[in-house]
Amino acid sequence: MKNVRQAKVPSSEAQETIPRLIEMGLVDRSAKISREGEFRYVPISEGKESQISTMGFEIVEGPAYTMERRSPQERILEELSDLSEDIRSRLPMRWEYVGDIAIIRLDEKCEPYSDRIGKTYAKILDVKTICADVEGVSGEFRRPSMRLLYGDSSESVRLENGINYEMDVTKVMYASGNVDERQRMGNMDCKGETVVDMFAGIGYFTLPMATYSGVRKIFACEKNPDSYHFLLRNIRRNEVCEKVIPLLGDNRNIPGRDFADRILMGYVQTTSDFLPKALDMVKKGGVIHYHDTFYVNGHEERIRSIFEKECDKFVIEKIVEVKSFAPSVSHYVADVRIL
Repeated sequence: MKNVRQAKVPSSEAQETIPRLIEMGLVDRSAKISREGEFRYVPISEGKESQISTMGFEIVEGPAYTMERRSPQERILEELSDLSEDIRSRLPMRWEYVGDIAIIRLDEKCEPYSDRIGKTYAKILDVKTICADVEGVSGEFRRPSMRLLYGDSSESVRLENGINYEMDVTKVMYASGNVDERQRMGNMDCKGETVVDMFAGIGYFTLPMATYSGVRKIFACEKNPDSYHFLLRNIRRNEVCEKVIPLLGDNRNIPGRDFADRILMGYVQTTSDFLPKALDMVKKGGVIHYHDTFYVNGHEERIRSIFEKECDKFVIEKIVEVKSFAPSVSHYVADVRIL
């Protein structure tokens, strides 16, 4: 048994703090979390000590009580070793954490064993709920097709860059691939600005911007009642009520002209339908963050042609590739200043 670096976490904070540390990738999952007195001792992943320190936790050195060095994938295959080779070859070897929920994709041939698979994954991954992503997201509201394999709650809180996103993974989409763009919005210098988030969702871009950018006011509009419900909860949870004005309904019904310094258009595929409304609301000199999907080699030309149809004077200041969307197609965001 060797000694490892450990975060000393008060037991009174353990229920909330430890899942957060795990989600941030700061915990060495191969060593056991131990308890002594009023504290839990959480083994730290190699090289993550400085992040733990900045969060205010004391770092101590202690024994690693469990020397389980096998990967979760190996342990899952061992736990389900009695299943046929064909079924075991189809078991998902990747998953996504949303707080204390893990989401997997389940091959249809694994369906007869779904109860056992769900229980096994929950045990190995140390989460309360396992959900199966059935068909991705669809429809105007981008609703997920998700079902519970194990557990009785599909609500969770995901901590990301200091922002808490509360959601029900069976009702609202959470796009983990947009994490860098959410962080970029928080890093914007928006001191004193009025912003409109036309597709606020549960607060994907609104929350980091309201928390970190210095913005004066954000009008956060969302049409999906389920997403709006969690938007309200997240505004309160992240203590940005004074900066965010939530609006339920179609963003094309937002009143006012020429009042916004910045417009967020975090939607894809039909975003251009909403550009005239964005141009009505933005001030001259203001910026529109325009999201959409384009072929990889033709995105700048397409963005320019979309704006030229609706606007006389503008400049594309920056284009960021958010994530891959399909073969040869990516999700981009363009920072476009209206002159």
